[in-house]
Amino acid sequence: MKERLGFDLFVIPFTIGIAYIVLYCTIGIIRIIREMPYEDRTKLFGSLFSVKVFVSVKEIFLECLIHRKIFKKNALLGYMHMSIAFGWFMMILLAHIEVKLFCPHRFNLPYYPIFFRYFTVETESTLKGAFFFFLMDFFLLITLSGVGLAMFKRIRSRVFGMKRTTRLKLGDTLAMYALWAIFPLRLLAESFTSSAGGGSFLTNSFGHLIENFVSNDLLMRPAWWLYSIALGIFFFALPHSRYMHIPTEILLIVLRNAGIKSHNRPNDGYARAEIYSCSRCGICIDACQMVSAAQMERKATVYFMHHLRYRYKLKSLPSTTFNCMMCGRCVQACPVGIDSCKLKQMVRNLYNNIPMKDRYSYIPEPVNVVDGMSVEVMYFAGCMSHLTPDIKRAMLKIFRAANVKYRFMDEDGGICCGRPTLLTGQSDAAHKLMQKNKNIITASGAKALVASCPICYKMFKNEYRLTIPVLHHTQYINQLLDNNKLHLTPISKKLVFHDPCDLARNSGVYEEPREVLRKIAELQPTPFDKEKGLCCGGSLGNAEITQQQRKMIAYDTVEKLMEQQPDILVTACPLCKKTLADTKLTTVQDIAQVVGLAIDEYMM
Repeated sequence: MKERLGFDLFVIPFTIGIAYIVLYCTIGIIRIIREMPYEDRTKLFGSLFSVKVFVSVKEIFLECLIHRKIFKKNALLGYMHMSIAFGWFMMILLAHIEVKLFCPHRFNLPYYPIFFRYFTVETESTLKGAFFFFLMDFFLLITLSGVGLAMFKRIRSRVFGMKRTTRLKLGDTLAMYALWAIFPLRLLAESFTSSAGGGSFLTNSFGHLIENFVSNDLLMRPAWWLYSIALGIFFFALPHSRYMHIPTEILLIVLRNAGIKSHNRPNDGYARAEIYSCSRCGICIDACQMVSAAQMERKATVYFMHHLRYRYKLKSLPSTTFNCMMCGRCVQACPVGIDSCKLKQMVRNLYNNIPMKDRYSYIPEPVNVVDGMSVEVMYFAGCMSHLTPDIKRAMLKIFRAANVKYRFMDEDGGICCGRPTLLTGQSDAAHKLMQKNKNIITASGAKALVASCPICYKMFKNEYRLTIPVLHHTQYINQLLDNNKLHLTPISKKLVFHDPCDLARNSGVYEEPREVLRKIAELQPTPFDKEKGLCCGGSLGNAEITQQQRKMIAYDTVEKLMEQQPDILVTACPLCKKTLADTKLTTVQDIAQVVGLAIDEYMM
């Protein structure tokens, strides 16, 4: 290998651009770390000197370079992202190895590995040199294929499984076109140089082809200039575009693996890292039933994230803050793993957490349990179960059939778990109510709390910090069956199960309901099982959606779940049961009602 002069003016755009993005990212990281509480900073720095750093490196490789989560959802979309990210990374890595091997005295020049083909000329065939030239051409070809797919995706996104894509801002457009230009310009520059500096199967072939029409020497330096300018523009546009997720996602993974979480305010360090890690890829748009079923195009989470990023002082309220079902489908679909529902809850609290007088004096004070009079189970039906009384009647039948000593906490109604109040941002009022309920549960001496409503179950399990187990009634029924305390006779019905959002996707309860139903009847699978479960449309998390839009979501959900024409659509949430049954498209029952039918069959 022989070197040309180690500097040329065309490296200046790249050098200034890389200096700008490094400075921007450094300031941003310092800012995020400063916004963290002391204990989070301690966790972060501690994790850098533990095995957690290796876990982070593995996840960064799989998610930021290979894009594993996107691959699982759509192989073509995954390949598009992977080919650009991993291909570019490998070209940078190989270029640094080349400089270290062939020109170690140039190793610290930031531009030298990027423009290695211009500055270093191959004068003799060596195994190492030829091998590296081949690898560089190979990964350049891989990257170019990804760029081609990205261009095609902007025209025909449905081919990639995306019905809708996000609208680009000026910074997005500038960065996107610069990124698309980088690799074709690199191909041209290296092809024009290949006759003098060496190349491989791609650059040599392309260089020879172009030489038939125009002199490579005439176009070589202009091509390198354009390549450098494209890089510089991309780096300058990066912080002001959706592509900022590239460096920020790396930081988010490190923070997440260090055990750091947000602290209920949208401008803490972790929350800011989440906001900047949103690539606005648009995957969440199709996942949102308010968009796909209710046709509310601008209510997708991606637009909420955009508002948070560019108006981070929150002088104006993002339009999607309260107009959201909080079902978590966007969280499940997000390839970066951003908990956008939690971010929305933070903003709700910020705008609506107004101090209120105690309005819960109607709740009776707890009475301490008398010795020997404690119960096995405290049963909490929940507000919606009182509006769908068949569910609470079925649960009482189950308790009696299993000879369970229980106490009906909200038998007379009137006690709420606090979730609706919390969802509207009234966190102080919600916590006052929660403390009242907690006192009643603690004083009862119950060994477990069973809730029929997934919303209540999630609240009691995650927010109340109880010292006794909290179970949804599907989990409790399954325990009774496993312990032979409840005896059923199967019924000759075909069932499909609707996964309620707060029970399944938001609480991770997937198997227990299915185990119960398989012991009763034939359970048919659907494409919308478990984490892909559909929202019923009745969510208490959205106070702005119209009744007609709720019906559109409910109809969409029922039609998709009934494709195999089962006898009964089974759910495990009183709100879902009421909302889906109101469509009058099919028979809808709660899982407790189906178990009640099997008890009747056994008793006959």
